[in-house]
Amino acid sequence: MTQTDIALLLADAADEVEIGTAPVQAVIRGGRRRRARRWAVVTATAVVLTGSTGATLAVTGLPGGGHGDRHGNLTTEPTSPEDRHVYEPQRTELSRGLYQGTPWYVDLQVWGAPRNRTEADRQYVAMQELNLMAAVDKPTDLIGKTSYFVTRKFGDQPPRQVMFDARRKLERLTGRDLESASNPLDDTSSTWDHLVVGKVAETAQEVTCTWKDGTTTKARSGPVVYEHNLPRPAIVPAAGYPGAKWFVCVAPEGTAFKDAEVTR
Repeated sequence: MTQTDIALLLADAADEVEIGTAPVQAVIRGGRRRRARRWAVVTATAVVLTGSTGATLAVTGLPGGGHGDRHGNLTTEPTSPEDRHVYEPQRTELSRGLYQGTPWYVDLQVWGAPRNRTEADRQYVAMQELNLMAAVDKPTDLIGKTSYFVTRKFGDQPPRQVMFDARRKLERLTGRDLESASNPLDDTSSTWDHLVVGKVAETAQEVTCTWKDGTTTKARSGPVVYEHNLPRPAIVPAAGYPGAKWFVCVAPEGTAFKDAEVTR
């Protein structure tokens, strides 16, 4: 249908409009010809709206529908592996800093769930190319599962996996729930666990990390505060990981990790 056709249909329909309130039965008696025209106008409008918005279209009170509150929703969900982040993960930097003059950083990668063997095989290879070890025995075990990896990098050392898993549904934490892992920052010269990474409920406002010398470090929710271009310990959201937030604490020199808990 061309724009001219649409204009003629709209004009034709406008000529038949009566000023005032028309009884419902009188409108129904308009006959099949008027109903066909009305449907044509509605269809043409739907095409224009869908093409211009590309989003959700709601049409109410269509002739012959019988329900004035019925909505037709056209929703768009990611379908391609690329849109679902199957081959390229969503990445979030959780923290970074300096330790004994050497820079370090911690990030989180979230990989979308493959839907078939082809996607799973390709995702498995992509993970291997990044030196990531998936939490499954074989590529097909990735089908239907979202994978995540928390990695730490210290200086020129290769990234090290700190936390990782593959789940059909990412766990939602509540209350004072906390899951954490501790690791050395420097693999070559230290056996002490200086680094603590964990996840907490979205409602958590404060995490306290306690070190073996009795001192503590607090990570707080809210805008990240920077000092000398380095962030203070914070509780932050991560792309692709709903239901939890993440924190990172690093021990002062000369001590190591003892405990971590949600304190507010």
